[in-house]
Amino acid sequence: MERNASREHGAAALLVSLLALGVVAALFALRGFDDNRLTSWSWIFARTHPLALFGVTAAALGLAHALARFPLRRANVLFVFSLAAAACFWGEPEAIIDASRYFTQAKHLELHGAGFFLAQWGREIPAWTDLPLVPFIYGLVFRLFGESRACVQAVTTLFFAGTVVLAFRLGKLLWDEETGFAGGALLLAIPYLFTQVPAFLTDVPAMFFFTLAVYATAVACQRGAIAWILLASAAIVLAALSKYSIWILLSVLPVVWLVWRRPRAGLAAFAIAGALMLVLLALRADVFSAQIALLSGYQAPGLRRWGESFASTFFFQIHPFLTLAALVSLVLAVRRRDWRMAVVAWPVLLLLLLQVQRIRYLIPVFPMLALMGARGLQAIRASRVRATVVTSAVFSSLAIAGFGYLPFLRSTSAANLMAAGAYLDSLEEPRAHVLTSAEPDAEVNEAVDVPLLDLYTSKKLIYRDRTRQPPPGVERSALRFTWDWRTPAYYGPEDGPAALVVISGRKAQPPPRGNYRLLRVFASDERVFAHTTFVSVYRREPKGGDI
Repeated sequence: MERNASREHGAAALLVSLLALGVVAALFALRGFDDNRLTSWSWIFARTHPLALFGVTAAALGLAHALARFPLRRANVLFVFSLAAAACFWGEPEAIIDASRYFTQAKHLELHGAGFFLAQWGREIPAWTDLPLVPFIYGLVFRLFGESRACVQAVTTLFFAGTVVLAFRLGKLLWDEETGFAGGALLLAIPYLFTQVPAFLTDVPAMFFFTLAVYATAVACQRGAIAWILLASAAIVLAALSKYSIWILLSVLPVVWLVWRRPRAGLAAFAIAGALMLVLLALRADVFSAQIALLSGYQAPGLRRWGESFASTFFFQIHPFLTLAALVSLVLAVRRRDWRMAVVAWPVLLLLLLQVQRIRYLIPVFPMLALMGARGLQAIRASRVRATVVTSAVFSSLAIAGFGYLPFLRSTSAANLMAAGAYLDSLEEPRAHVLTSAEPDAEVNEAVDVPLLDLYTSKKLIYRDRTRQPPPGVERSALRFTWDWRTPAYYGPEDGPAALVVISGRKAQPPPRGNYRLLRVFASDERVFAHTTFVSVYRREPKGGDI
């Protein structure tokens, strides 16, 4: 009997692997329906031969099928594997231009210290709609370890791996160890997420702090210990200071409190966190009120114009196995009256009900979605088959992200700044003058490309703002912040030998005035995004004129 059951489970596991390959084939055939604005399959695989994609995926699924036989339900396994997987994507460029804001804020702390940052955030340091915690952390990294993108990527990767472990712990606390392990693992079944882990953005750290707040509150409500109450209070404040969208998601905390029914512990944590937030909000009331007004009057309406379909998000950018398992979990929760499901389902369903159709705004709830998927897999009785579903989703997602997403991002014009920065570091000049030019009706103020170049090079950059009028309709543009940009004072004039860097939105551009020799042109172009960045590097000849 046991041998027959083992054979049946092995056959079912093999069928799951074949089904996972069929899912990739179906998504490839239907890639025209993916309207993601960064990693749409219609762009990623536009020039990919299907046999190449299927071959890579089949190899990944073969490894997944073999690994599913081994019971590796340990947090350290998840931590090390997620670190290694995310580190493979460090070579991607900063494809989302918002990174220039966070870099600029962090560099102010690096140059002037934490006291200056705290005093001038939202004043001399432009804050737009950004909260201070994550740029503060990045600035500390710069101040302690030097202005290194790799150091920041190491920190964001640690945040990601920490989130995977927190998902494991939360799933174990809510249900059992197997569910927790599957939930942590399924966080790696989201190909899009791998493009965000190395990015100089706030989304992955915000995901970590939100998951930490939920987990710490759950433990505090379960145990009632003073240490956990204080930790939960601190985690809630950190989550609230990481990203404004987290404020809505923190509405799950009363759900956590109701599930464990520990009124004193939960209320104490909420009271301490609320008091701390009120003090912090009062200290910067003018900045926070202006940001909230901008969010309600500009950002919230804009999401309807800048959105992506749920079909794109939940089938192309998230593995369909995870999506379907999450749906099953809701049915199981109703049938079994599993009220603990509300802890992980609430944030996900809330964003869906609010019609948040932009995947970047869904990143903080991905751990909760992964735990929903892990719970939904309990509908499958055989543990080996459940494990095969998890490993198939994870390894096929890694194959898609590594074989498709990463090469595509490295071919974009955003990579020109990365390549130019590395090239500048090979030159003998200690500094570089930067000039910018763009099409007359360009949607982006090209001045924001200067901080991104700065992120990639150790050279001192010198830049003077060009006066340019924003294009019509910029008030409704997703890139409006670039026109409110103020170039920091640390890019001010400085004497001495310097290379010349010209950043342009056009491949063909006239040479700069003066006696300059062209050294290198960086002109990768994916022909997809409206904002393109081409870089030319020049050296002044001995008898050259002025810039």
